[in-house]
Amino acid sequence: MTFSFQVPTALEYFESLVRSDDQFPLLEAAASLAQDEYPDLDVQQVLGDVDQLLARLKRRLPADAAPLARLRALNQFFFNDLSFGGNVNDYYDPDNSYLNAVLRTRRGIPISLAVLWMELAQGLGLQARGIGFPGHFMLKVTLPKGQVVIDPFTGKSLSREELGERLEPYKRSNGLVGDFDVPLGLYLQPASPREIIARMLRNLKEVHHAQEDWQRVIAVQDRLIALLPGAWGEYRDRGIAHAEQGNTAQAVRDLETYLGKAEDALDIDAIAERVAMLRRMAS
Repeated sequence: MTFSFQVPTALEYFESLVRSDDQFPLLEAAASLAQDEYPDLDVQQVLGDVDQLLARLKRRLPADAAPLARLRALNQFFFNDLSFGGNVNDYYDPDNSYLNAVLRTRRGIPISLAVLWMELAQGLGLQARGIGFPGHFMLKVTLPKGQVVIDPFTGKSLSREELGERLEPYKRSNGLVGDFDVPLGLYLQPASPREIIARMLRNLKEVHHAQEDWQRVIAVQDRLIALLPGAWGEYRDRGIAHAEQGNTAQAVRDLETYLGKAEDALDIDAIAERVAMLRRMAS
């Protein structure tokens, strides 16, 4: 008797990781995003590399170290000894979102650095969560005497005043001033693992869209739709990318899915006109 095992595609593997919110494997899902760019990537090797960093860090600490001592040791190890930090010289390099590249170069964007930092923090028993702060992903650690908010780009702890200053441009541009202002705490709510992966993918989407790299946009959109099957705007965006790539049938299918689901969207007429144009081109 012979057995035939088919190796899952990168997208199928990703789909299996993000199918359920129970035990969502944030680090593994984040590491797997690089498989579109690095087809031969061994995701388990990436996880093993992080495990080795955690083992090195644990050897520095007594088993009964207090939470604050663990936090200080982690920041010293991650930001100073290993020199992880933001890629200020090439912020929009896609490699900044790929954990295998971030581990190699020690450079990334806030959210990719945060994913690695959180894995180490949780391995030390710290209560660490990511924060979907507007424009700049943050970290939050709950300690016995309060909370600490950390900028993963620099490793700096931020005061309420500093966080408020960073929020001002966002608030002004969105009319959230005066009677429409909301408390700072609402901006410091923890992001779920699914939300973190979605933000990582949307960062990549912006980079590839700016470069008009439609094939890579489509690959990212495939993952976003697997991750967020009810986010109908992602079908629209994939359809537009397919149209730009010349994949008319796929474009029409995605755009019609959007039209059928997003009934109250402001761009319905424009998308319907785009579908009609694509149909005329195909006929």
